[in-house]
Amino acid sequence: MTKRPDAAIRALRVAAYRVPTDAPEADGTFQWDATTLVVVQLEAGGQAGLGYTYADASLVRLIEGHFRDLLEGADALAIGQINERLWASVRNLGRSGLAACAISAVDTALWDLKARLLDLPLAQLLGMRREDVAVYGSGGFTSYDDGRLSEQLGRWVQEDGCHWVKMKIGADALRDAERVRAAREAIGAAGLFIDANGAHTPRSAIAFAYRIAEQQVSWFEEPVSSDDLVGLRQVRDALGASGQAMDVAAGEYAYTPDDFRRMVEHGSVDVLQADLTRCGGVSGFLQAAGLCEAFHLDLSAHCAPALHLHACCAAPRFRHQEWFHDHVRLESILFDGAPQVEHGRIAPDLGRPGHGLTLREADARRYAI
Repeated sequence: MTKRPDAAIRALRVAAYRVPTDAPEADGTFQWDATTLVVVQLEAGGQAGLGYTYADASLVRLIEGHFRDLLEGADALAIGQINERLWASVRNLGRSGLAACAISAVDTALWDLKARLLDLPLAQLLGMRREDVAVYGSGGFTSYDDGRLSEQLGRWVQEDGCHWVKMKIGADALRDAERVRAAREAIGAAGLFIDANGAHTPRSAIAFAYRIAEQQVSWFEEPVSSDDLVGLRQVRDALGASGQAMDVAAGEYAYTPDDFRRMVEHGSVDVLQADLTRCGGVSGFLQAAGLCEAFHLDLSAHCAPALHLHACCAAPRFRHQEWFHDHVRLESILFDGAPQVEHGRIAPDLGRPGHGLTLREADARRYAI
């Protein structure tokens, strides 16, 4: 009989890092010049589990002050029990938003720690269904000129073998139609996705989709705010009635299972997106995956490709992972074990326990907040 590892959590460490972008960036509703990462590390049995979220540095105080007593001394293998305590503890703080992001980082660190204690790759612990996952190149910011847009999207197709790429759009229909045309010319027959980040109304989103119909765009992400479930459904119904093969996608701002359930029950999307750095970590991501299976919807993972990889290998009805420019760059700077894309796919290193990521403490220090 295998001896049970010592799984009592002995220490919690939290830190925040702010990494500048390589150029000013913008989408349809926001602009930024840096990305903040909050990293959680939990130690037990001589192992350290790592999780992180893309959020605000204020989470360091929340995690250290609000979660420490719930974590230290707890059984790292009892992830469900710890999760219940964490979610219950934020009832009066508000579960969604920052609290959910904090729990997401902790939950992912717990799953990584459990896999390391059992000396297993996380994908195998979760029930591996596939050996690798397809990615789509994602960037094409509205702050880019046409030359940089074409170069970035074309490189993902021609050099990295991506079958799809995604670009940002705003509410300037004339200018964005020109940008979509330039993107299509750069990528040839590859799949082209657009992401409005909620910049449109249902009426203007539908009109824009008709305007660019000849460019064969196959994915329209957040044409309206993801809070507007009725508006998403209106766009989806209109595109379906017109015969356009353009999936409506949303879900990156879902924080709880109820958020995903409402989106699915309204018939708001063709593809559900989930982001484990926001929706409750690995546990929440797999809950979203189970919902997709029950409703016969495909799941697509939003951003943070290095952290999603093992969970994506275990999710049913999985379509693809976002290969987001900012996060790919940041994860390669801060972590050993970040995946590399080959022929449009990424694969976990099954020779490393857990999700295989370790923080480069010396490199990260220069970005510490």
